[in-house]
Amino acid sequence: MAHTVFRAKQQSSSSRDKSLFLAAIVALLLVCAIWSFTDPFPNFSNFLSKQNVTSPEYCPPDREAVDRRYDPPEKTFYDDPELSYTINKPIKNWDEKRIQWLKFHPSFAAGRANRVLLLTGSQPTPCKYPKGDHLLLRFFKNKVDYCRIHSYDIFYGNTFLHPKMRSYWAKIPLVRAAMLAHPESEWILWVDSDAIFTDMDFKIPLHKYKDYNFIVHGWPDLIFKKKSWVAINAGIFLIRNCQWSMDFLDVWANMGPKSPEYKQWGKILRSTFKDKIFPESDDQSALSYIIMKGEEKWRSKIHAITDYSLHGYWLGIVDRFDNITGNYVKIDRDVPKLRRRHAEAVSESYAAAREPLVAEGGDWKGGWRRPFITHFTGCQPCSGDHAAEYVGDKCWVGMERALNFADNQVLRNFGFMHNDIKSNSPVSPVNFDFPAEEVEEFV
Repeated sequence: MAHTVFRAKQQSSSSRDKSLFLAAIVALLLVCAIWSFTDPFPNFSNFLSKQNVTSPEYCPPDREAVDRRYDPPEKTFYDDPELSYTINKPIKNWDEKRIQWLKFHPSFAAGRANRVLLLTGSQPTPCKYPKGDHLLLRFFKNKVDYCRIHSYDIFYGNTFLHPKMRSYWAKIPLVRAAMLAHPESEWILWVDSDAIFTDMDFKIPLHKYKDYNFIVHGWPDLIFKKKSWVAINAGIFLIRNCQWSMDFLDVWANMGPKSPEYKQWGKILRSTFKDKIFPESDDQSALSYIIMKGEEKWRSKIHAITDYSLHGYWLGIVDRFDNITGNYVKIDRDVPKLRRRHAEAVSESYAAAREPLVAEGGDWKGGWRRPFITHFTGCQPCSGDHAAEYVGDKCWVGMERALNFADNQVLRNFGFMHNDIKSNSPVSPVNFDFPAEEVEEFV
């Protein structure tokens, strides 16, 4: 009997175990079902599906990206046969047209406030100076490096988009055409071919310019008190992609060689700026005139800055590179985070960590912070000419130093650096904890 009772209890326990087991299975399936919808750990689903994250086709599901293949059939300003990219025909309602285009291309709308297109360029013919084309290539490489680090787009122009708008006037037709070609870009950054980014960390503080449409390096006192044509430098400027800028470019261009009043403008500008020694109307004097005497609607949206070197005069900079380098090495030696090796793609986070430590250095004369841009005004790398006061090869020596100084900032993330910025010297590998340790030379 006892045996029978035992078997009955055993059977009852077995049934109960089966029920508990089935309940556990159902609960587990329910949890998995809920998990599949909520996915509290984004990488878990990737782990379950065993995706190959090293394959070229793999793309994390939460990755933001613009869709460069999608162009819907709805008509935009591009479908208007009357639209003209040339500087001769005004553009109307550009702000509305841009907004409509962005609505049809939503992947480009996100982050557009900080999207920058850098423009630069040179003449369409080979350089006369034997080293000119090589120098322009290195100047361009420098701009490409900067744009890659900060995710800016870049375009190099080597054609005249208007037959009469040549030399320093050629930038205006190009900027205007670029605005139409790139409605996704909020800002156009023009940088002359003879200018070098010498602080690859620095990023233009766009958030400061919400009330302005045109940013240029300049000194208001020199414009309004001394009436100097060099009070600003028109070789580097930032202009917003908007209707105001379209209209402003038309006004600016109408002071240039495409205008029937070109010669008259030359006389006006020369009489206005007493230190202007040549008779032709030029882009820089024309811009200074608009700032000084133009309509309020133009003047109120133009902002001249000096708080960082949007245009840094090279002669006061190139001899300071060694001192600047020494100060940055000292900072990096004292801060382990700044010595950490990292992918170039995340360089901005390290630049942000370094910023408080260099902010007080100042990139003005006597300061030790890296100047944002070093501009070789008065030197002409393509023709080989230079201002009379730059004796001998001073221009070319300065360019070599600036290019190598900037290149070292880029090469460091590739594991190398130039031994000497004075010449295009060989590079050496950078030790693991640089600059806590010395740089080894090639054996």
